[in-house]
Formats: sequence, structure tokens, C-alpha cells
Amino acid sequence: ASGILVEGVLESMAEYYSAELSQKIRRGMEINAQKCLANGSNPGLGYKVDSERRYYVDEEEAKIVREIFERYASGETVADIVQDLNRRKLTTSLGRPFNKNSLHRMLNNKRYIGYYLYKGQEMPGGMPRIIEDELFERVQHILFRNKQAPARSRGKEEYLLTTKLFCGYCREMMTGYGGTGKSGKAYHYYACNNFKRRKCKKKVVRKEKIEDRVVLECRKLLTDRNIERIAAAVAAACKADCDTTSVKRIKAAIQEADIAIENLWKALESGQAADMITQRIEKRQHEKEELEAQLAVEMGKQVTLTAPQIRAYLYSLKKGDINDENAKRGIINIFLRAVYLYDDRFTLILNGSEKPVTIDDALLDEIEEEFASAQSDCGLCSPLVASAPPNSKPPLYRHFADKTVVFLWFYGQIIQIWIICIHNLYDQ
Repeated sequence: ASGILVEGVLESMAEYYSAELSQKIRRGMEINAQKCLANGSNPGLGYKVDSERRYYVDEEEAKIVREIFERYASGETVADIVQDLNRRKLTTSLGRPFNKNSLHRMLNNKRYIGYYLYKGQEMPGGMPRIIEDELFERVQHILFRNKQAPARSRGKEEYLLTTKLFCGYCREMMTGYGGTGKSGKAYHYYACNNFKRRKCKKKVVRKEKIEDRVVLECRKLLTDRNIERIAAAVAAACKADCDTTSVKRIKAAIQEADIAIENLWKALESGQAADMITQRIEKRQHEKEELEAQLAVEMGKQVTLTAPQIRAYLYSLKKGDINDENAKRGIINIFLRAVYLYDDRFTLILNGSEKPVTIDDALLDEIEEEFASAQSDCGLCSPLVASAPPNSKPPLYRHFADKTVVFLWFYGQIIQIWIICIHNLYDQ
């Protein structure tokens, strides 16, 4: 999720959702949590939610979860498991490729041994179990042991193009690597996985250079004209989708409860059994309060963004600092599906389109000089040192895909990010 986009959404929504609504959303979630019901957030790989908001095990996905735990417990590394899952085109519960962070979250998730988790509270037996305690404990032991192990040369650098950057020659995924030289200077770059196996001669590329260049090219989609068109399209889509089936159902139930309460009051006024009717009124009012809390949760998932708000989001991404990791992450997550990198050009595949965007340019102009010193300085820290760039510099060519294909996908991404933000506020 995009940090800068998240902040913009939350700030904008603060103008539209009152403190009263926030309290109702929180109250609705607390009621759901007491019953171990779904609160609208992503249930996680291996689980689904039924019409009554109860969790159940999806056996097909649960097989993948068990496989991951068993492989890690048997000694396989997270990196190897991630690479194999992505090679098999398996995805997370959000439909995205696996990465190390998503796998670590899975391996630490106590939901899989039956715990319902809400705001730091753990309710044993609140979730259907997928993993046995013995296997989960073995995995936790290995995770703890690896956490305590001395850090290797690779630091905690985030590689923004992970699972999206591929070698243009052999189509193998390119992975981020780093090392620290004798002088203490850190080096970070991407290398084709087949390069390590000596099956490909693709030159490595400096991390910052390729990430910045890809972000700049993606950001060129955000022309003033495109921003206006996207803002109008997303705002219209938001407005059209403002009332879901679940919201209509809950509103109808509230209306039915109001009618029932009114009829009970009339019966009470007519002199019928007061004690029994009073109890029924209290019961109906309690049901109505629960329905209103559920409605607040459902309404909290919805957003009616205006064109000016959306325009502001897009301009913040367009004009954001290229060195801001959150801004770069937002651009990459929204627009980019894949990058195929050659030594003298790269091809972008945008979300919502199969048409490639080819950028012909010598990308490694600065690398030879920067990494020549790294080779002598780094010693045995890493063999991945870039070769010199090609001598020829073909002219820059750019063919952007039809911009309209981005609109609907962008709308979905906005809604998805906003929903995740709202629920994360109450899941912390």
C-alpha cells in the first residue's frame, strides 16, 4: 500500500466522517470481535467469510498454508519458498505475488492455530484451525533462532521492484542484493537469478538507478489531462458504487425494527401486557443498535471521493520527492505490473494493459565508475559488480498504452487501499 496515498485518503476522509461515525465503526467492530466475526479486513490466506460473517477454512488455500509451514520447518529458507511459490504463479490472499514480508507475517500468524486476533487481544478457539500446535511451535523456534543469528552483509534495505523486475534476456526474476565494503559503504543492486547460476550474462543494475528511472517513467502517465480524466472517472465510479447490497439489507432491517418498535409502543398504549411488551421493545431496540453498528462498519468501507480529492492524490504522486520511498512505492504499486530489463533498455507492463511501454536508453551510464571502486573495496562481500554500459545510445522511444485502461484499475486500488487503512486503524 502506498504510504503517501494512505495519508492523503485518511486526511480527506477525516473531513467527511464525524467522531460519532468513528465511534459507531469502533463499536460495531468490537461487537463483531466479541462474537469472533469478520470485521471486513482481509481474512488471510486459507480463510473465507460466509454470509453470517463467520470464518471458515478454504481447503485449497489451506493446502498452500500447510505447505509453507512444513517447508520452512524442514529447513527451507523464506527466499527459496517465495521464489518457488511465485514461479508456480501462486498468490497471497490479496492476489499479489509472495514476498519475504508476506511469508514472515504468515509464519507468525496465530490465526492458523485457532486464535481470533483483535486490537492486541487473542481469543483461543475463535478461528478454525489450519496448523497444528507442534508444527507452529517448530516454525516459531526456527524464526527466533534466525532472528538471533548475526546479521549477514545484506541489510534491511527495501527493494521496491521485488517480484516485478525480470531479466529481459532469460525472463528470470531479478533479486535485490547488497553488501558492505571494507570502507563501510553499503552497495545495493538487482541481479538476474540466472546470473548467480552462471546461466545468464545480464549485467547487474544499481538499485536506486533502476527504481528511480521506472518511477519517473510511470509518473509521466500523470499528465494534467490524464489527471483530470482519471479524477472524473474515479469520482463517478465511487458515486455509482456508494450503496452495496449489504448496506441496503441492513438499512431494510433497521427500518423493519423501527416499524416493529412503533407497533409495540402502540400495543403498550392500548393496555396490553406491559411487562412482556416492554421486554420485546428492549429486545428490538438492542437488535436495532447492533444493526446500526453493523451499518457503521459497512459504511466505513465505503468512500465517496470527490474529483478534487482524487486530483490532489494524483498531483501528490506526480510532484512527490523522487527520494521519498513512500511516494515511489505508491507509484510502483498503482501503475506497474512488471519490468523487463535489458542492458540498454527496459520494457514496462502497466496494470490494466497487455501493451508494453518500451524505453530505449543506456541505463547504466553511471554504474561502471560507481562499481569499479566497489569491486576493489568490497572484497569478498559480493561478486555482483556491474560491467560497463554499451557504447551505443539508441534514441529514446516511448509508446504509452491507452491511458483509459488505468482508470478502472486505479479506482479499485483507491478503494482497496482505503478499506485496508480504515480496518488497520482498528486492528492495531
